[in-house]
Amino acid sequence: MKNIHKFKQNNKNIILDINSGSVHLVDELIWDMIDLYNENDLKEINNILSYKYDKELIKEGYAEIEELEKNDVLFSDDIYMESIKYDQEKVVKALCLHIAHDCNLKCEYCFASQGDFDGDKSLMSLEVGKKALDCLVKNSANRRNLEVDFFGGEPLMNFDVVKELVYYGRSLEKKYDKNFRFTITTNGVLLDKEKMNFINEHMSNVVLSLDGRKDVNDNMRKTVNGEGSFDIIVPKFLDMVRLRGNKDHYVRGTFTSKNLDFSKDIMELYNLGFKSVSVEPVVIEPSQEYAILEKHLGKILDEYDKLSKDYIDIKRKDNDFNFFHFTIDLNQGPCAIKRASGCGAGVEYLAITPEGYIYPCHQFVGNEKFKLGSLDTGIRNNEIVDKFKEANVYNKEDCKDCWARFYCSGGCHANAYNFNKDIKKPYKIGCEMEKKRIESSISILANLNEEEV
Repeated sequence: MKNIHKFKQNNKNIILDINSGSVHLVDELIWDMIDLYNENDLKEINNILSYKYDKELIKEGYAEIEELEKNDVLFSDDIYMESIKYDQEKVVKALCLHIAHDCNLKCEYCFASQGDFDGDKSLMSLEVGKKALDCLVKNSANRRNLEVDFFGGEPLMNFDVVKELVYYGRSLEKKYDKNFRFTITTNGVLLDKEKMNFINEHMSNVVLSLDGRKDVNDNMRKTVNGEGSFDIIVPKFLDMVRLRGNKDHYVRGTFTSKNLDFSKDIMELYNLGFKSVSVEPVVIEPSQEYAILEKHLGKILDEYDKLSKDYIDIKRKDNDFNFFHFTIDLNQGPCAIKRASGCGAGVEYLAITPEGYIYPCHQFVGNEKFKLGSLDTGIRNNEIVDKFKEANVYNKEDCKDCWARFYCSGGCHANAYNFNKDIKKPYKIGCEMEKKRIESSISILANLNEEEV
């Protein structure tokens, strides 16, 4: 159907105008009529629907659709293609600093091979970290707000360097009129009061890794001694969240084929006291026993349906609860470039290893094909950079006619490459899950706002 997507969920009839992003909640008449509108005039639609609806109601409905189309909020044309060309100047706005290629947990599904990314265990030196921040400032042009994520492995294993780099970043802010937004991702094992206080004072966001129910978490997220980590980290995470107050943070989990009832893990996190939650599907080669396969999709989509209903009930009582994948902004979303091109990996966003090598993002680290250069040499592999520049929804055959393209922005480049050896060929299982999450998010807003347009 021309430039729209229609679906029913959580007792709402929803029509999404793909290009404008307008969402319309409609009655049964408009729901039925919209399928006929482009191929039939009013007289023909009357003949088709007269058995079900009054002639005057059909006339009124037809006029409403005409008005929406006239105002470019229904059946609108795509106006974004010419807007997505990146400026030839390479403007970098975000770095993922691999502050530690080492970890004190042995998570079964870890894409980083327990922290070392299939290389030697290592920690980033202060010198390399400073070079990385200098590089970010130098290549950020006129952009003032810059983002730095301290990542691993486990960043707390190199926390002294983390602290010094934060202080160094603050000195660069004053010198170059920049604003650093620091984030740290941690498994929590080494969290203590001193670290919590520093993180709370200096980090714009903190990501806390926990999978949900104790048995689910401990089955995958084990200590080096093979013990479960749940009882170690949950009290620390609760302390961290209390300290954060209203500052940004979220608990981030992973679900696998072993816990396809993952809505229970999300509810467990909520019941524990965590109000900002993300539980992501594992992305791992199909040979692994806990991999998500196409045969699991039906159960997963049903689980998102169930979760969306539970989420509506909770949000009506507790608006502070937020599930990352059900958060959607229909009024002030990302700009046209972001809607079509996504995260900016390899262009705006780069990952830096402890040795100072540059990669498009953390999920490509360790793959020599995607090594872009180093902090000493600068970016040398411009062929790869150009491929990432071109990886937008208009250059992906599977995306250019997909109704969800301006919400998922073509999906994760790393997942596309890992499953299809081509960053322009999306990971299909991920696409189906993402489309369901988008529908769920819109239906949730429709129910919470309770206002038809």
